[in-house]
Amino acid sequence: MNKANEGIIGEKIKNIAVELTRTRSVVGTCGEVTIAEEIYKHLGKIEYFKSHPENLRYLPIKNDELGRKSVLAFIEGTKRQSKRTILSLGHIDTAGIDDFAELKEYADKPEIVKEKLKAIKFCEETLAELNSPDWIFGRGIFDMKTGVAALLVMLEEFTKQIDDLNGNLVFIGVPDEEGNSAGMLACVEELEQLARERDWEFIAAVDTDYMTTKYPGDENKYVYIGTVGKLLPCFYLYGEETHVGEAFNGLDANLLASEVMYQVDLSTDLCDIADGEVTLPPISLCQRDLRTEYSVQTTNAVNLYFNYATHSSQPDEVLTKCKAKAEQSFENVIKRLNEEYEKYCNLANIPFRKLPWQAQVLTYDELYQHVKSEMGDKIDKILADLVAALKTKGVDDREFSLAIVQEVHKYYSDQNSKIVVYFAPPYYPHIFVEGYDEKEKRLLSAVEQAVNDVKAQYEYNIVMKKFYPYISDLSYCGISQNTASIKGLTDNMPAWPHKYNLPIKSMQNISMPVVNIGPFGKDAHKLSERLCTAYSFDAMPQILYKTLQNLLK
Repeated sequence: MNKANEGIIGEKIKNIAVELTRTRSVVGTCGEVTIAEEIYKHLGKIEYFKSHPENLRYLPIKNDELGRKSVLAFIEGTKRQSKRTILSLGHIDTAGIDDFAELKEYADKPEIVKEKLKAIKFCEETLAELNSPDWIFGRGIFDMKTGVAALLVMLEEFTKQIDDLNGNLVFIGVPDEEGNSAGMLACVEELEQLARERDWEFIAAVDTDYMTTKYPGDENKYVYIGTVGKLLPCFYLYGEETHVGEAFNGLDANLLASEVMYQVDLSTDLCDIADGEVTLPPISLCQRDLRTEYSVQTTNAVNLYFNYATHSSQPDEVLTKCKAKAEQSFENVIKRLNEEYEKYCNLANIPFRKLPWQAQVLTYDELYQHVKSEMGDKIDKILADLVAALKTKGVDDREFSLAIVQEVHKYYSDQNSKIVVYFAPPYYPHIFVEGYDEKEKRLLSAVEQAVNDVKAQYEYNIVMKKFYPYISDLSYCGISQNTASIKGLTDNMPAWPHKYNLPIKSMQNISMPVVNIGPFGKDAHKLSERLCTAYSFDAMPQILYKTLQNLLK
């Protein structure tokens, strides 16, 4: 891209980004269909796709109630008929707009909402940026309509260089990223089929999701090679109920849950560290007892689950760590109960006898196998009926998982206190780009060269990091090839495959290293969501363009 063209490219991205933002596409609404159609129309006006209409198509999500669809477009280089193929991707949905309250009608009108927001009390930093011409406000402008606009412009630019391309460039604009990634997961299987039909080899995926500061006062701009993963480890805590008047005759599941919470929540020994980069520790998303009415009987069942980020740990390893935490928690509670009971006995002048509780921690698969050995195929018939009933009710994936665990446990002959550790959906695999194979080396080199070239032109302090820190569809561009790791997930996820599954084979077959080169802004998913025009429309497009160019040399 020559110097004269750089400013034009930035302005073009800005105009398309604002136009896309004006099309409301909140996740879980018909707006996701509308935005797909707008993007399709935009691409259809490009000369290349007028000549190659077969290279532009919709990819519907099967059995989707809203009829949502992704947009797929690709250009094929004529130089040497290379198999080398780059995937560029972006999500076309946004978070909801309820936070805009009475300003809802302006949420996706960047030219209006900025003025309207000035009537709201924000912190000094946000107020200053509200009054600056360098910031654009509105739902989706940052997360991630600008990123999608950048990819659309890149696709058009590379259609003009078709005879010089040593490879192919694929674009997908997907819905439901803010929900359950149904768009991306449907695309994975289509991409695998397309690669097989056209003899392509995916060598890298390039996303343009948002990039922001890591801490207050952070002046760096980031490019991420690789992406964080996410698991949802859950704990079903089964105690032994008792009347509150005989408190030491039972084991309070709330007390057990509290200790698990203490041992797991924000525990830095569970941070996943790779190449010196550290995930946030697990944080709780749910803690609730499972009683439905008031009673003076102590609680006998509690459910907990945590957001658990990964850089290198696979599901089977995370399960082992969580099981160890549960075992430690159980031992701690038993120790405390005996200590407090002994103190109580001394105060009440009654004899002390050690309490009978014993720590018992099982994974879901261990629980299921015990029950299977006792009941045989009968348990599978019971579960099949339950699954059908739960699907009819349309229950949440987490509730579905818990119901399965409770049902299996109900038929277990051992009804003593225990903790069952399992996974609930969703699962986002991490992608760690270490530079071990040719694909990874090529991507690392392409990005590093692009960043260095742009740093020589601009004064931004651009830093390359290994893991995009926010959950994104990049995770589905690959998954572990290790059978034991995958089995550790699927065998211990009660919802699998009845309510939730991933196209594992397809993900393994298209597996590729990933990079996120995103625009800069602040406050994604907040009322004050905003995009900075500096970097987003000058340096970022250059890094993106040069990275793609380096990969397609």
